[in-house]
Amino acid sequence: MHGAMHGAVHGAMREVRMRGGGFGFPPVPPMPHGHGGGHGWGGRGRGRRRRPNVRAAVLALLTERPMHGYEMIQEIDSRTGGAWRPSPGSIYPTLQLLEDEGVIAAAEDSGGGRKRFTVTEAGRAEATEAAENPPWSELAQDTVNSWHDIRDAGGQAMQALRQVMMTGTDDQRERAAQVLDETRRKLYAILAESD
Repeated sequence: MHGAMHGAVHGAMREVRMRGGGFGFPPVPPMPHGHGGGHGWGGRGRGRRRRPNVRAAVLALLTERPMHGYEMIQEIDSRTGGAWRPSPGSIYPTLQLLEDEGVIAAAEDSGGGRKRFTVTEAGRAEATEAAENPPWSELAQDTVNSWHDIRDAGGQAMQALRQVMMTGTDDQRERAAQVLDETRRKLYAILAESD
């Protein structure tokens, strides 16, 4: 029985660590409308929202000021309240493509050696159009609010789990493992529901 408890708790904590959260709530859990690669948007099945346009997001940001790739990821994350955080695997290939097309140009950052990108004259019209309706504006406010609600509830649950793991008795940890296992099954059941 103790082995089952340990396995359930260990599995839950491994899942949290894989998502980047340690004992806290993971900063980027997948949304119902995921973004490929497990971050933010995208997803499988019918009725899913289309993925935000990374190219348009990059160009919209670069109309404001020169940026490097990681700054763009942070900006998009910030502007969507954490609901969309594009992965480096979507941002950097997009930057390379735009640079190859001559739409943006890169210059070495004097401080840290990172490439900082700017829009070229050839890319100005496309960037201006992207900035008029940037992809992050497509996020409905209720989607962002829902994301915050889920993130807050998850954070509180992880704090409670941490307290049980650190100060609970063996019996309390055993019952916590059962709750986690039941919660995991219920969450997968929600995903399995038809639209």
